Amino acid sequence: MDDNMNDVFGRVKAASRSLNALPDGENRAVLMRLADAVDASHEMLLEANAMDVSRMDVNNPLYDRLLLTDDRLDSIAMDIRNVASLPSPVGEVIEERILPNGLNIRRVRVPFGVIGVIYEARPNVTFDLFSLCFRSRNACVLKGGADAANSNEAVVSLIHGVLDRCGIDRNIVSLLPSTHDATAALLNAVGYVDVCIPRGGRRLIDFVRDNARIPVIETGAGVVSVYFDRMADADMGADIIMNAKTRRVSVCNALDTLIVHRDRLGDLPRLCSRLAERGVEIHADEEAFRALEGGYPSDLLAGADMSTYATEWMDYKMGIRTVGSIEEAVDHIARYGSGHSECIVTSDNAAAEYFQREVDAACVYVNASTGFTDGAQFGLGAEIGISTQKLGPRGPMGLREICTYRYLINGSGQTRS
Repeated sequence: MDDNMNDVFGRVKAASRSLNALPDGENRAVLMRLADAVDASHEMLLEANAMDVSRMDVNNPLYDRLLLTDDRLDSIAMDIRNVASLPSPVGEVIEERILPNGLNIRRVRVPFGVIGVIYEARPNVTFDLFSLCFRSRNACVLKGGADAANSNEAVVSLIHGVLDRCGIDRNIVSLLPSTHDATAALLNAVGYVDVCIPRGGRRLIDFVRDNARIPVIETGAGVVSVYFDRMADADMGADIIMNAKTRRVSVCNALDTLIVHRDRLGDLPRLCSRLAERGVEIHADEEAFRALEGGYPSDLLAGADMSTYATEWMDYKMGIRTVGSIEEAVDHIARYGSGHSECIVTSDNAAAEYFQREVDAACVYVNASTGFTDGAQFGLGAEIGISTQKLGPRGPMGLREICTYRYLINGSGQTRS
């Protein structure tokens, strides 16, 4: 770690301690002032974003992630206000008990301290990260992607301006340069950064996990499936498939693989017809391919190969796999899924219960789009990421999930024999 990065991390670490003393009302007020600043700064933010999007091909699926609009800035301001309205988890007593010797033991939520986040071309995430970290009394070190460098710099400049006007140390949030050296420094910030959270594709997550010397919470990568069961309603299935696949193809909760029961192959053209209107390219196994021939545009229909079902498409593409039973569907998910979000469409309660019991993922749906895997949709205000691991937080990570806890023990002179 070079001296410059060392200084940055040291300032963030020192500033993080000041957040614990900030009264809850002031904490809320700062976020409300930030939301007002977003409302008043559309022109500045959109100008910075325009410089970024001008460098990206409009046909790149990631273009939608990078793009800010007036409507999206309105939504960002609303999300910040939602986070401000949520009760802070800091100080919450998780459990309390009195031992026979009279010791009072409480387990209480506390902030991690400093959270580092590495993320790709999503400038809206910069606002989400700051608002969640600030509300939970965490400082944050942010490392965005080069594609969104101008947007992220404008966002953090806006945040710093609000903090300055509120008399709060601006070092509670630091934006690192969008370079590989900055990434390496963050991953080696032992003693400064308490946990690192990568938000992005599998390549980014694997790199962070393999190279970090600080604790990591894995988030983001989603190979997502919908299983259309033998006892499923076709109209419901078509709606769910359409929404999960095409609402926003570049997000981690978007549908990648449709698994269909062999008895319902005759419904495939109906299930997929609206996907053709959006230009979704389907990669189907032999049985599904035959079922779709003549009922789906030939230029959008291709055969599946060994890589199809392990692919997070992040594009207008989807795999289809035919199975003969729900057990085979669950086995497929166990082999190819990433532990993010999985769905079954069925009218059979026993099948639904089996699926939710046996599928090992952070979010397991029955008869609902996987597009709901989102912190705001779960009532968390926003999210710092979707954790796909089992140790620590799992699923959408809101305020509670970016806290740890400590034990507080009060006595009256007890000593141990």
